[in-house]
Amino acid sequence: MSAPATHSLRGTATPAPTAPAHRPGARKEAPAAPSRWNTLRNSRWWPWAITLVTGAFVLLIGALLFRQARTVDWGAVWNALVELPSAALLGGAALAFASHGIYSTFDLFGRYYTRHGLPVARTVGTTLIAYPFTLNLGSLIGGVTVRYRLYSRQGLSVGDIGQVVAISIITNWLGYFVLAGAVFWLWTPQLPEGWDMAGHQLRWIGSAMAAVTGLYLVVCVLRRGEPITLRGHAFPMPHWSVGLLQLVLSAVNWMVMAGAIWLLTQQQVPYVAALATVLLGAVAGLISRIPAGLGVLEAVGTAVLSAYMPAPQALAAILAYRSLYFFAPLVLAALAFGLVELRWRHHQGGSRTV
Repeated sequence: MSAPATHSLRGTATPAPTAPAHRPGARKEAPAAPSRWNTLRNSRWWPWAITLVTGAFVLLIGALLFRQARTVDWGAVWNALVELPSAALLGGAALAFASHGIYSTFDLFGRYYTRHGLPVARTVGTTLIAYPFTLNLGSLIGGVTVRYRLYSRQGLSVGDIGQVVAISIITNWLGYFVLAGAVFWLWTPQLPEGWDMAGHQLRWIGSAMAAVTGLYLVVCVLRRGEPITLRGHAFPMPHWSVGLLQLVLSAVNWMVMAGAIWLLTQQQVPYVAALATVLLGAVAGLISRIPAGLGVLEAVGTAVLSAYMPAPQALAAILAYRSLYFFAPLVLAALAFGLVELRWRHHQGGSRTV
């Protein structure tokens, strides 16, 4: 029996080389020794160590947030929240939902390279449902579980789903890295208390991030649309023009997100401060591993924006953004997901009776 086929970039299967048959009397090769990293990960204490480290980090973040929450004048925050003008709320909501619309196109890159055949509308709709789950419940549930359930029921293979998700994630961070490099190099935001980081450190971090995107585009130019194959697995590399489109869409999406915060602050802060809030909040939430970065985004946003406006108003703007960008789309996505489930079960029930 031949070895399994390796999934190529554009959805076609390229046969993997067949292993030579073992000849009688030939000397068998000794199996490769496991690497130190694999040995470490397979040890009994590894899961416990990871759990303890993660738990300690979450407790530290929680303690910092609790200490900060005790200093907040919540009455003033509530007054600032209810006094937000309707125009600011409507503008913030429009940009928040526009950002979700832009993000929904990211899976179209995976559609092109896997050629999975789903219509554009279904691909976009699947992403629109999955993305709010990703934001609020983490990438494992939204980015993987919900997408897998929706895509697999429409006939996509596990390999195709994996490539679609991977390309979408890469697209999302390409623009982030470039914007972070530009913002952190040209402007130093006011950081939350306890974040001991100088301006030059932020500039170097931003430069390293921008270099990652630059390296990605260079590889796209060199590979000319051909995948990179490592250990029998093909990793899609688009043509440089498509890679540039990924970068542009991603950057526009992050900038639209920042625009929503900027409108909710009633334009009392520089736009770059709103952009820094989005960028720092995203990476802080990712590191903390707290679902939706709950509390982390608020701490970062209050610290950055309070340099230009009263802290209660800054926190009120971030809470309004949280409601419009995270919670409201999640409600709509949950309803849509429920309708999809009901339609699927009704279809399955009808198929059994035929």
